[in-house]
Amino acid sequence: MPQVVLINPQIPPNTGNIARTCAATATELHLVGPLGFEITDRYLKRAGLDYWPHVKLNYHESYHTFLRVHQQRGGRLLGFSVRGNISYIQYEFHPDDWLLFGSETTGIPENILDICDSTLYIPMDQPGVRSLNLSVSVAVALFESRRQLGYLR
Repeated sequence: MPQVVLINPQIPPNTGNIARTCAATATELHLVGPLGFEITDRYLKRAGLDYWPHVKLNYHESYHTFLRVHQQRGGRLLGFSVRGNISYIQYEFHPDDWLLFGSETTGIPENILDICDSTLYIPMDQPGVRSLNLSVSVAVALFESRRQLGYLR
C-alpha cells in the first residue's frame, strides 16, 4: 500500500488532518524533520482528534535517515509539486509507492525532487492559485492511488 511522507511540515493542523486521513485508510505516515512544531503540539493532537492510536506514524530526524528506511523497503519515490511534470490523474500508481509532500511554505526541496522517480502535480484551473492546502493535496493523491490499486470498497 502506498505510504505518505511529509518533508518538513510546518503547520500542526495540516499534519493532524493528514494523520487522520492516514488513520482512516490504514496508510503509513512518515514525518521527516525538522518539523515546524513539536510532535506533542496541542494543535496537532486536536486536528488528529482521538485517531492518533490508529496512525502508523514514523518520525525521521532528517531526509537522510528517511532515505535509509526507503532503501531498505524499496519502492518508488513520487514527489508531488506544482513543478511536477506528470498529472497525478495520468500516472499509474504501484502498491509500494511513497507519496512525498513538502513544507506548506516551500514545497519539496529541489535536491529531493531531483532524486524522485517521478514528479507529479495536481491540475488546477485558476492560474492565480499557487497550490492547494497540503492536507487536501495528500487526500487527493492518496485516494487516487488507492482507487487505482483497488483499495476502495
